[in-house]
Amino acid sequence: MTAARLFAATAFACFAAVAAALVSQHAFGMQPCPWCVLQRLVFLVIGVVALLGAVWRSRAGRHVAATIAALLALAGMASAAWQHFVAAKSPSCSLTLADRIMNATTLNALLPDVFEARASCADAAVDLLGVPYALWAAALFVLCAVAMVEVLRRPA
Repeated sequence: MTAARLFAATAFACFAAVAAALVSQHAFGMQPCPWCVLQRLVFLVIGVVALLGAVWRSRAGRHVAATIAALLALAGMASAAWQHFVAAKSPSCSLTLADRIMNATTLNALLPDVFEARASCADAAVDLLGVPYALWAAALFVLCAVAMVEVLRRPA
């Protein structure tokens, strides 16, 4: 698979993950917590960076995009792990790092249907096919990172 296709597949997967989260929220009532909406933001930023990487024709440009996307994927893995192992076991996740980041971006006020946290982390700890949502997100972040490392490994 070419670097452009790896970038495009990564962008598609990230945008599809956010779409699935929005369907879960608005069609099935699965309300997001602060860590959930932070991960949505990370997926969207990875998707945009991956699209830039797909159209950036220079090797240096591809490497910049892949490095940024890989670092964002690592941040996403960390946030998903924190959500699953720490925040989901806490009665409240108000005023956490995720809350502060989302408040600082003001996206929760600008696009509340996408970025407003509407549940506690414990309440948002739901499963899909027997696997917690946070672990699905972590797995996708891992796949994004692997794809970006593959881009970085490719010669010209």
